[in-house]
Amino acid sequence: MTNPFSYAPAPESRSIVDIAPSYGLFIDGEFTDGSGEDRNKTLSPATEEVLAEYVQANEEDVDRAVRAARKAFEKWSALPGAERGKYLFRIARIIQERSRELAVLETLDNGKPIRETRDADLPLVAAHFFYYAGWADKLGHAGFGPDPRPLGVAGQVIPWNFPLLMLAWKIAPALATGNTVVLKPAETTPLSALFFADICRQAGLPKGVVNIVTGDGRTGAALVNHPDIAKVAFTGSTAVGKAIARQIAGTDKKLTLELGGKGANIVFDDAPIDQAVEGIVNGIFFNQGQVCCAGSRLLVQESIQEELLDSLKRRLATLRLGDPLDKNTDIGAINSAEQLARITALARTGEAEGAERWSAPCELPASGYWFAPTLFTGVTQAHTVARDEIFGPVLSVLTFRTPDEAVAKANNSQYGLSAGIWTEKGSRILAVANKLRAGVVWANTFNKFDPTSPFGGYKESGFGREGGRHGLEAYLDV
Repeated sequence: MTNPFSYAPAPESRSIVDIAPSYGLFIDGEFTDGSGEDRNKTLSPATEEVLAEYVQANEEDVDRAVRAARKAFEKWSALPGAERGKYLFRIARIIQERSRELAVLETLDNGKPIRETRDADLPLVAAHFFYYAGWADKLGHAGFGPDPRPLGVAGQVIPWNFPLLMLAWKIAPALATGNTVVLKPAETTPLSALFFADICRQAGLPKGVVNIVTGDGRTGAALVNHPDIAKVAFTGSTAVGKAIARQIAGTDKKLTLELGGKGANIVFDDAPIDQAVEGIVNGIFFNQGQVCCAGSRLLVQESIQEELLDSLKRRLATLRLGDPLDKNTDIGAINSAEQLARITALARTGEAEGAERWSAPCELPASGYWFAPTLFTGVTQAHTVARDEIFGPVLSVLTFRTPDEAVAKANNSQYGLSAGIWTEKGSRILAVANKLRAGVVWANTFNKFDPTSPFGGYKESGFGREGGRHGLEAYLDV
């Protein structure tokens, strides 16, 4: 019998994106070859096809980019804020005009579903540039003194899970405050940053204000260690963040780190079950769980555990895994073979340690990197899957009896980036939220972002805030 609710394929066209076979570096307003011969390939995680080649930038290339940014800083920082704001507004509008193209590009290069890049990533990217464009001529009213000054050249290293959005989080406040930028995108997802370089040219941005250098961790290390970098902004793994902090210790470089997380999603017995289930799904299976603030630990009150898990499993069975370019797809591809291997190994560890594994029934495509939505029950705080960041579509379920126990378990982590609370009582939301050691606490929702709201964590989730008025401070000499 045919399922009356089945969906016909609805693929987005690839033809809107023209990907060149090879890309150079974007330095001083122009695309240029690298000084060495090394080149890397970027693959489509869904098909493993090679999308393009790009330069593995070396120290000499990074030095060229930093010198271009340093030279551009003099004129850019001297511009009136209203003039800088005009460029940011222009960039925001071009992003909106090219949003369909950029959404398809991001889906091809990253593997996440088109409905996420189209409906979440791109609108937020444009919103961040619009928001910080508005701040550019109001910095004296931001609470950092009457005439706050920019720092200089910002070295920015971004991850592969939200390539264009993380670029916007970094570049928009840096430019609004009068800094210039050298940005290194992740080695598996360089394409949207290179397309953004073209947007900078389209917007008429002065040469050298934004520079893009591609490559792996060696390129990032060269950027972080360059003596003319005044500010380092990094989003990525806790291990790399610690290494960066050690590298720049003793220098006068400012630093912000947005690192890993193991967010607790707390569901109380009076929570609306169906609404909570949708929030749980969005919390951990959005972007295949490759989200630093994912709600990867579900803390459910013991009395409703069975009802909630039954409902959650029914919902997971309806998720559609497959072609990320299909508008009906819920779960896309894992970003790389390396990340898939890590997720797989940690899931096996969960089973070996005695947790009970359940995976949604779905057929995995023959090519590409895929992992079925999975949850573990019978989890204790000693289990690896409850402590380590898996960065994949894997949910660990723990139980609690009292609010104090929920808070204690939620805070029992080396991380402190995010948390969620599900309850009908406003007083309980406020009481619990105030006790959670997490930078972002959502109430009866999860993974909601806004450019006006600061984002960041505690403990091994890093320090500093991005977004909102708070996000200006990291780029000002205050």
